[in-house]
Amino acid sequence: MTAKDSGLRPVVSGWTYRGLDFLLKDVKDLVRGKSIGASILYALLLFLAMLAIFNTQLLSIWRRRKEIATIMAMGLTRWRVVGLFTIEGALSGVLAALIGAVYGIPLLAYTAAKGFGFGKGQMDKFGFAIGDRLYPTYSAALVVGTTLLVFLTATVVSFIPTRKIAKLKPTDALRGKLS
Repeated sequence: MTAKDSGLRPVVSGWTYRGLDFLLKDVKDLVRGKSIGASILYALLLFLAMLAIFNTQLLSIWRRRKEIATIMAMGLTRWRVVGLFTIEGALSGVLAALIGAVYGIPLLAYTAAKGFGFGKGQMDKFGFAIGDRLYPTYSAALVVGTTLLVFLTATVVSFIPTRKIAKLKPTDALRGKLS
């Protein structure tokens, strides 16, 4: 593409037109590198959340084993009990989404409107010609996708420790044994 094709008025001899892909190559490389690092951090945080949910469900099952044995002895099938605890974990995911929305929506709206300020001239120190404020964009697909991912993760991770209930004998659990 020449300067004449780009819509620029004056054509300066010796000047070579460079497109946005060329001019923003360093910034795009930086964003790509930071995105990989952010994905690793997100995976680590999701793993920690999964571990916390798993541990909570395991503790809940262990503390309520006599209650579980009682309802199994009264005729509730093993897989219905597994379903109850899985639904309990899923509802924990719904509660987490609601609590996250209470503080998350105003925070997202504030940062989208006001941006992140770095102070006058601070971005020049990094060697990039960008403004002193960065304005993030949050798509609906990102917010809904993240919420669904957390909900599905909470449901799956709460199902894993409840499989132990399927092997539980009501008589042993009432005596305090977990086999």
